[in-house]
Amino acid sequence: MTIAIQVTVNGQLEALEVEPHESLLGMLRERLDLTGAKEGCNEGECGACVVLLDGRAVNSCLVLAVEANGRAVTTIEGLGHAGALHPLQQAFLEHSAVQCGFCSPGMIMTALGLLNENPTPSEADIRQALSGNLCRCTGYRQIIDAVQAAAAALGAAGQAGRRP
Repeated sequence: MTIAIQVTVNGQLEALEVEPHESLLGMLRERLDLTGAKEGCNEGECGACVVLLDGRAVNSCLVLAVEANGRAVTTIEGLGHAGALHPLQQAFLEHSAVQCGFCSPGMIMTALGLLNENPTPSEADIRQALSGNLCRCTGYRQIIDAVQAAAAALGAAGQAGRRP
């Protein structure tokens, strides 16, 4: 048995037939070929699969695809465009917050969810928001610096808090 859903993914309306037990992560990766969100722990513990659901950061491995019916999903593929990275992506590069890259999409999407809710987060706010995202390569200082820089850049551009 499948269930018909309609979900807006990165600004594009998608009509899909999904299994009742299918995760949002599985739908994105397997049906829509959006592989930026990674399957890490598949238990909501690592943050590698974070996407925005109606502008809020969620672990897509813990959300059923049917729960996204009628809602908007933004993945890492929905940020920036050819020739112009999103300020968070640019800040991650400039602050050496990317090494192997496995956790980067989840970190960036978590940070964007935070900035949607709090355009001027303190370091403590950033640390709290990212507490569910694991990185084995960089150490978190560069990631925190990148989020602070992006918050400043977005604020200067009048974009902070704007939901994608």
